[in-house]
Parts: sequence; structure tokens; C-alpha cells
Amino acid sequence: MTAHNVQRQDQDAIAAMKPVADLASRVEAVAKIAAAEAASVDREARFPTAAIKAARESRLLGLAVPREFGGEALALTDIADACYRLGQACAATGMVFAMHHSAAACVVRHAGASAWHKDLIRRIAEEQLLFASSTTEGQNGGNVRASAAPIEGNGADITLTRAATVISYGAEADVIATTARRADDAPSSDQVLATFVKSDYVLEPLSGWNALGMRGAASAGFMLKACGKREQIVPEPYERIHAQTMQPVSHLLWASVWAGIAADAVARAQGFIRKAARQSGGTLPPGAAHFTKARSTLQTLRGLVASSLARFEAIADDRAALASLDFQTAITLTKVDASELAVATVLSAMRASGLAGYRNDGEFTLGRHLRDILSAPIMINNDRILANVSMSALMSGIPTSLRSE
Repeated sequence: MTAHNVQRQDQDAIAAMKPVADLASRVEAVAKIAAAEAASVDREARFPTAAIKAARESRLLGLAVPREFGGEALALTDIADACYRLGQACAATGMVFAMHHSAAACVVRHAGASAWHKDLIRRIAEEQLLFASSTTEGQNGGNVRASAAPIEGNGADITLTRAATVISYGAEADVIATTARRADDAPSSDQVLATFVKSDYVLEPLSGWNALGMRGAASAGFMLKACGKREQIVPEPYERIHAQTMQPVSHLLWASVWAGIAADAVARAQGFIRKAARQSGGTLPPGAAHFTKARSTLQTLRGLVASSLARFEAIADDRAALASLDFQTAITLTKVDASELAVATVLSAMRASGLAGYRNDGEFTLGRHLRDILSAPIMINNDRILANVSMSALMSGIPTSLRSE
């Protein structure tokens, strides 16, 4: 290899590192804005407008877009770190950010052969389009692997009318990626993923969003009425998209947000205990033992998310490995375990803080954190996941070594 080639490779490596090095400062700026409006976002159950506007201006919505399309081609771990920090600042902002990147990843990873979607991928980076997804429908609830509404149309033009019980921040999105039956005569499990830009659809309200927590996610229900071209259907079947991208990416990014919420709760509990100890001449308050427990479960949670991210990235381009029973079981259980650990961490932080955490009007308040984190086991209900995974878990071997995956 010539000296010129070595120098060129070094320059390319440095150029690739710059977006990652710069990412933390960009995310931190958005996190400060998110934290400043978090209380009002929760109180008014409104979309975190200022924070997402700042995310657009900081060009955080195209992080995973390949460089050839104008993006930064960052790894999922980098995006997960951003979710973690935003989750610390405002749960709703972190979750909107996570959901956007989960939906966008499906297009980036599976629609590269489509000219229409190539243009859409460019627009994600250039225009910082905000993606929402619609996967719940009618009586199916959280069964995202079954669709009732079909894609209609015999020629180049298609239509879709879908009673979506939840489209998080649907009214604020620029693009909606939605599942649907492939055709009117297709079974509910024969699904496709179609992408519609704002000019392609109308949303007629079906239900509002007055929830216990995650109030800024604005997860209202709509009748989605869309018209477009057949080329707006992602070429690969949704079964493959779901297994290789939608499920692992969404679970990992959601878990990163939950870990961020839990981390901020622990930080507040730590602040309370330190203040109480100073005021009492060094005597720890009664809840100090619960703080130790909160730190322990947070460490376990962060380790779980980090190891699951590393496992996904190691096989991200290996379709067979992603589809394997072992990985599919592991990634679904990651969602269950992360959500339960996050709830346990915030509950321990609340007990460590006592009345100071229970109150809504002090610097150590944890009411919003607790209400937000209680959504974690319900987003694709853990009981549904455990029931679905029971058979595959029975078919999986039990590791005989600590080194086994």
C-alpha cells in the first residue's frame, strides 16, 4: 500500500469520526431544550415541539442515513446513546426520537432497491423528515404481525383506509410508515410496509390521548386514508422487515430511552440523599438502602442494553442470524427485561427519595418519571410477548457455558 493510500485512509477515518465526536454536543443542546419544556409537555399532554424542532436544526433525524444519500451513517449504538440522553431530559422527546429512527431504519435497511424510496431516504437527511409508524389497528391491539386493512388498487395507484388505534405523534409527522395486508384476498399475516408522505394522506381523529404517562408522545387514534403509487410499498415483505429491523431496532432504542428515564430518576435520588446527609451532619436518610438498589438495577439495565446493542450490530447485515430463533427470542426478551428493570429502578429511586420524590412540586420530584416508565411494560404488552415467545423458548437449548450466547 502506498503512502498516499495510507494517508487517504487516515483522512477518511477522521472524516467518519467527526459526526460521532460532534454528536454528543448536538444531542446535549437538544436535551437542554427538552428538559426545559418537559414539565409543560407532560402537564399539557402536548407534542415536544421545541425539542423536536431543535433536533431537526441539529440534523439529528438523519443520523442513520448512508452518506451517499446525505446522511451520517452512524451506528445504532450512537443513536441509542442519543435516545438515552434525551430520555434523561424528557421521556416524550426521547421516545419520539426513538420511534422516528426505528421507522426510518426500516426504509433505509430494506428499500434501497426502490427509486422512490431512495429519493425519500435523501429527503430524510436533507429535509429532516419526521417519521411515524402505524402498526396497531382495530381489535388487533398490539399484535403487529397481523393487519386487517388491505392495500387496494390493481394498477400503479394504490389506496389504504386503516383504523389505526394508535399513531404516536401522527399529526406532527411528515411521513407515516404503515403495515397493511398485501391485497384484499391476502391473509392477515401477509403484510407489507407502505410509506406515505404528508400530502398523500388525511388523518381523521378516532380517539384522543389522555394517558397516565408519556403524555407528550401524543399517541392518538386516527382513521388513516392514504393514496399513493405502488412503488411506495417497500419491496421486501414486512415479515422480513419486522424480524431484521423493526423489532430489534425499536426494542433497543425504546430500552435506551427507558434507561435514560431511570438514570435521571437515580440522579435525582442521589441529589436528595446527598442534601439530606449534609443537613443532618452526615447521617443518611432512611431510604438510602433503596438508592443502592436503584444504582444496582440501573447498572444491570445499562449492561443489558449495551450487550444487546453489540449483539445486534455484530449480525446487523447477516439475515440468517437475525432471523434465527435464538436471536429473535433474545431480542424480544430484551424488551421485557429492560422494561421491568427500568420500572424497578424508578420505584427504588422513589423510595430512596421518600416524600421529596413523591411530591410534584420540588427539585427531587419523580412523579413524572414514574408515570412515564410505567408505559414500558405496556408498549407491546410484556404478557403478550412472553406468551408468544414461550414455544420458541422451549425449543431453544440451555447454554452450557458462560461464554455461550
